[in-house]
Amino acid sequence: MAVAKKDSGKQLKVTLLKSTNGVLEKQKRTIQALGLKKIRSTAIQKDNDAIRGMIFVVRHMVSVEEI
Repeated sequence: MAVAKKDSGKQLKVTLLKSTNGVLEKQKRTIQALGLKKIRSTAIQKDNDAIRGMIFVVRHMVSVEEI
């Protein structure tokens, strides 16, 4: 039986600050998976380890705020 993990309810506001031109394909796919399309676009994501890992890959291109 799987144990249900308690949802912390925290969210992260992720904003794309730099262009994806000239970056690695993995980074482009990560930006897309985070729901970001254009510079200054913003996406609200749940605060979990998977999202934190994705943000770590593109940390030089995004800003993150806890909400």
